[in-house]
Amino acid sequence: MTGSGTYALLAVPFLGAAVLVAVLAGVVSARRRRADHSGTRGRSAVLAGVVAGVALLVMTGVFNNVIVGLGIVAYDPALVLGARVGLFPVEDLAYSIGAVLLLPSCWVLLERPGPRPGPGPLPSSRPVRSDRRTEPSRRPEETP
Repeated sequence: MTGSGTYALLAVPFLGAAVLVAVLAGVVSARRRRADHSGTRGRSAVLAGVVAGVALLVMTGVFNNVIVGLGIVAYDPALVLGARVGLFPVEDLAYSIGAVLLLPSCWVLLERPGPRPGPGPLPSSRPVRSDRRTEPSRRPEETP
């Protein structure tokens, strides 16, 4: 591969797949919300995703600048688009953006729909059995 923007072209399939999975997860999530008639859990999940996404992008910016500044990673100037975030090319953020989209989307798609357990102990389908030996209780006059 030669020419300007080759690094960006490498990121396009990954970012495209992440966007498609995110759209699918959005459709699935909207259908589940309509069926459950609840929207508060969805809002808090989106807020958590945004906060985690911002943290990931900031950390990517810091660490990419460190590894490029130390010479651990080098980019061919002929293969970048030209725009840079500090020392690294902007197209390198595509993988972090893809991860920000892909991880919560997979979480939504792999989640089993159904009622969520509330606070308290989880329901059990069978009684809990202990392997500890129990001794018969003693009356007060039998104790030494």
